[in-house]
Amino acid sequence: MFKQNRYSGFIKPLSYIVDLSIIIGCVFLFKINITQIYGFIAYVSLFWIIIAFTNHFYDISRHTKIVKVVTLVIRQLVFFSITLYAFIGIFRQPNISRLELGNYLICIFSLITFVKVLVFSLLNKYRATLGGNYRKVIVIGDNEKTRQLINIFNKRQDFGYKFEKQFTIRDDDFSLHKCFNYIIENDINEIYSSVAELSNKQINRLVDFADNNLRELKFIPDNKDIYSRKLKYEYYDYIPILSFRSIPIQERVNKVVKRIFDILFASSIIVFVLSWLTPIIAILIKLESKGPVFFKQSRNGFNYKEFDCYKFRSMTPNEDAHLHQATKGDIRITKMGAFIRKTSIDELPQFFNVLLGDMSVVGPRPHMVSHTNLYARKVDKFMVRHFVKPGITGLAQVSGMRGEIEEDKDIINRVKYDIFYIENWSLLLDIKIVIQTFVNAIKGEEKAY
Repeated sequence: MFKQNRYSGFIKPLSYIVDLSIIIGCVFLFKINITQIYGFIAYVSLFWIIIAFTNHFYDISRHTKIVKVVTLVIRQLVFFSITLYAFIGIFRQPNISRLELGNYLICIFSLITFVKVLVFSLLNKYRATLGGNYRKVIVIGDNEKTRQLINIFNKRQDFGYKFEKQFTIRDDDFSLHKCFNYIIENDINEIYSSVAELSNKQINRLVDFADNNLRELKFIPDNKDIYSRKLKYEYYDYIPILSFRSIPIQERVNKVVKRIFDILFASSIIVFVLSWLTPIIAILIKLESKGPVFFKQSRNGFNYKEFDCYKFRSMTPNEDAHLHQATKGDIRITKMGAFIRKTSIDELPQFFNVLLGDMSVVGPRPHMVSHTNLYARKVDKFMVRHFVKPGITGLAQVSGMRGEIEEDKDIINRVKYDIFYIENWSLLLDIKIVIQTFVNAIKGEEKAY
């Protein structure tokens, strides 16, 4: 039968048991001063399960990337921490030691992260080295996509898929029937079929066979553009609907996580950097040229809404500041301005924009209103960037796409990076971009002028 000799179904329940054992066991290691310890255990256990279910914390498959695993752990940490400290107010426990509660939190997440990453790595190693925990698969269709998939099955042994055979289905029923017999006789677990090479009638027969014989069926899209997009599948009552673009940041949980990250990071920069750096920069700007310390410019943000974007002034006051982008050797740029632009210090006041909610720490860089109107007409999908808040830094900027737009390909490539970021956002990606931005600022960039 389909489930015979497979123990993958036990992995998720065991993960729940191990994690809850850590959460409960660690309670007795710290002097938290809880008057109702068993009520506390029930509280944290219940909310751990609720948050994990909402966060899809245990929805990890054999082809999941380690980056996603770490991202899930971070998200679980943020929401569980909030729930944990809420216990003090909800149950009126003023004598609870906040420090010990923090130590408890650090302990359980250190252990859970270690166990989760260890199990994930060991399972990958087990599949790749010993050939265990594998699933037998066949592929229907012979085209570039199916050949690429077969190559992945053969090369990525850590995924745990054992490729058995490839079928080419003709119009006659015999070839499809032959494929069905092979699946039954060789106890195939999963069927991967190219959509392009089957008729609607054959697809329906394949679906019926898979359902009736408890086989997992997955379709490989053809080369049409509509199928190469990251589609979102949902139901309106009983009608299936496909959306062309899935935006992770718009999910409620992700939106809260990103906002918390923005507030914490922006507050840290304002308190520990801008508090002492601003007076110094202000004096140096004033000594070199007359005019305000800060430069305010209208830019388009989330949902194309205009907002005032703040920067340290790096140019002599001029009427073209809102119309023309800075170019290499621009005579408008002051000596102090050249330095703060080279080091990206001029962008730091935008952390106030982050606190106000107009911007995010990471996202597509906002353009001047005049440039936005121009690019919206010239560049395909440029407006997709406005599905999310603009950022102080972004994936395009750390990938060498910052600064002056010299050719059309510059803005086209920038939009491609921005759309990739929007469709593949994760908190870990934000952190990676922030770190790379800092590294680039230290090293200096060719187009930072």
